[in-house]
Amino acid sequence: MTVRMQLFVMMVLQLAVWGAWAPKLFPYMGMLGFAPWQQSLVGSAWGIAAVAGIFFSNQFADRNFAAERFMAASHLIGGLALAACAFLTSFWPFFAAYLVFSLLYVPTLSVSNSIAFANLKDPAKDFGTVRMGGTVGWVLVSWPFVFLLGAKADAAQVRWIFLVAAIVSFALAAYSLTLPHTPPKKDAQAADPLAWREAIKLLGVPFVGVLFLVTFIDSVIHNGYFVMADNFLTNRVGIAGNLSMIVLSLGQLAEIVTMFVLGGVLAKLGWKTTMMVGILGHAARFTVFAFFADSVPTIVAVQLLHGVCYAFFFATVYIFVDAAFPKDVRSSAQGLFNLLILGIGNVGASFLFPALIAHWTDPATKMVDYRSLFLVPAGMAVVAILLLAAFFRPPERGPVAAPAVA
Repeated sequence: MTVRMQLFVMMVLQLAVWGAWAPKLFPYMGMLGFAPWQQSLVGSAWGIAAVAGIFFSNQFADRNFAAERFMAASHLIGGLALAACAFLTSFWPFFAAYLVFSLLYVPTLSVSNSIAFANLKDPAKDFGTVRMGGTVGWVLVSWPFVFLLGAKADAAQVRWIFLVAAIVSFALAAYSLTLPHTPPKKDAQAADPLAWREAIKLLGVPFVGVLFLVTFIDSVIHNGYFVMADNFLTNRVGIAGNLSMIVLSLGQLAEIVTMFVLGGVLAKLGWKTTMMVGILGHAARFTVFAFFADSVPTIVAVQLLHGVCYAFFFATVYIFVDAAFPKDVRSSAQGLFNLLILGIGNVGASFLFPALIAHWTDPATKMVDYRSLFLVPAGMAVVAILLLAAFFRPPERGPVAAPAVA
């Protein structure tokens, strides 16, 4: 197996763990009777994990441990925590198990990126193709639920989301030991011994600081999609519960195409324009949700914009971070932006959108005013685009020539 294929399979398994449970997490917590504040607290677990990852996990991967061994241990223990989530129905035990999983899984997202960047000859050109494996994994893992869930699935069936995720996590733990050896980088004489501190200092560079702010806004929008989409499809659009994950996975199918062409798009459009197109995808998708909820074909088709949203912004951010930050802090730099994408943005979405849903739910009919709800993330996307257009000034037009920030 070639190195690129090894990394591709790593991404397949890495994102399949996440894709197994993410679309159904909030509906499942509703089935268990968790209050909105409890659901928001569960959604905040990734924020806690992202913060902990910067100061501990990513620091260890940069300075102390081989990345592939870190992956193996994290996914083994994380798989056990996922299995526990499937059988715990009281809030605090469920939250504790989910928090353990989050603390172990979230850092592996940045570490897996670091493994890919460290072992690819041309990361700017090849990362999109490798990361496409994650998209494939997310799509593939949604198909077992066509058979595991009924059209009106109850909590006893939906708990399979955690069991499937646990099985994939165990497989990735074993597979990680076959990945290319990626030791910590210890030969940078001038490097700060605390990799996370060296990475955080770079936020003082104006274009990095602007990107950090825009990434926060877009990550709230992106995570809000997962909070709202499944209930919107099943309760408002009328799509069966056992098919909603398939509909949502159409966005990942589009992501395969956009990941494949990402290297060429970056070379032609540059950092800023590519990122702006990605955020524009969010604005367009939520606008369609707001005004065309009665058209099932339109709602299904607009899922394809998810590929544009993810590849052209978030994947581009990961590539940019690899180009703009010193190599000896690569895991911490990825973890810093994962703090926004998976952490603070996730926390923000977990508190903001359930509150907005409650605000725009009619007490008598229990119907949600989805038009007003979806115009909020659409407007946030417009603000992010304007900030990026006005203030983001990367040093070079293309990713290959972009110098490292020192």
